[in-house]
Amino acid sequence: MSGPGQALRSISLFSGCGGLDLGLHAAGFQTVLATDNEPLCANSFERNFPSTPFLTGRIGSFTRKDFIEALGSRVGEIDLVAGGPPCPPFSKSRFYRQDMPRALDDPNGWETVDGFLKVLDWFRPRTFLMENVKGLAYTVHRDALETIISRAEALGYTVTWGVLNAADFGVPQIRERCFVLGSLDGVLNLPATTHSKDPTATGLLPWVPAGKVMADLDTEEAASDKGHYAGGQHNDLLKLVPPGDNYLYFTEKRGHPEPRFKWRGRYWSFLLKLSPDMPSWTIQARRSNNMGPFHWRSRILRIEEIKRLQTFPDHFDLAGTVEQQWRQIGNAVPPVLAEAVGRQLSAHLQGRFEAAA
Repeated sequence: MSGPGQALRSISLFSGCGGLDLGLHAAGFQTVLATDNEPLCANSFERNFPSTPFLTGRIGSFTRKDFIEALGSRVGEIDLVAGGPPCPPFSKSRFYRQDMPRALDDPNGWETVDGFLKVLDWFRPRTFLMENVKGLAYTVHRDALETIISRAEALGYTVTWGVLNAADFGVPQIRERCFVLGSLDGVLNLPATTHSKDPTATGLLPWVPAGKVMADLDTEEAASDKGHYAGGQHNDLLKLVPPGDNYLYFTEKRGHPEPRFKWRGRYWSFLLKLSPDMPSWTIQARRSNNMGPFHWRSRILRIEEIKRLQTFPDHFDLAGTVEQQWRQIGNAVPPVLAEAVGRQLSAHLQGRFEAAA
């Protein structure tokens, strides 16, 4: 059993490149086993967590024996199972794809959620953390959320869930995600916010703006990098978009003298530009030349910059091409947000030791 001063032991599912694990490690956890279906993610994870065993494959293909063998046949007590099942079945964009199933009706959505819950059953960790897009909390997906909660409760867990905005925890990015937490010993509360859009009214710290964390990367070389050309055929229009605005700037409803687009006629991220005085909009998993957010200098962001906006350390080593690295960072949980949730979990678990003493 993990005791005071010892690292809490966690199993990581759908690990990606390791953003969630990075934050949990800062909160006192040690990942004793990680898993993901993407060999590229396995490569990135192993570069940054070389001592952690890694299972590569679909979660539905694994057995309990596979996990035990990867753990070296010495399972011990597991304090936490954590992971974010791939989110497309629950994403907002899936609403626009009437030809594709949503939530647990999507075979991949069912496999990943069911796989997570099976691992809970196999190892009965003292706590669990499931992270997903905000869409998991939408009414249309409530059956999926209730399935997760009811199956976890049947295993003895007390479940708490809610939506957290990364900007409210010091991440320079507006990124809302649904967190489902469970404990075998009492109620687990979500962490209290530390930052606010309106710090004067709340007494909290102000949101961290993108300009604060990217200033030293905003070089002339970056501004003129032809490999990061943005806007495609609309590059000239992108240059005219004010920082913090998007294509709606060119609509009749906004009073533009020469409207170019219909109101809400495009995805909201179309020609979306950062403001140096605000947190970034959500970093997407796909690098695009017309879907932002873009730099306020009207160019595509660089990998070094989205690492900062996602709160990854500069030295974090990623495998793959620029597009593949972008996808890994865009899919990750910001480590600073993961640390905030992890500290809440750690405090809850350590409270058990204090009570036992």
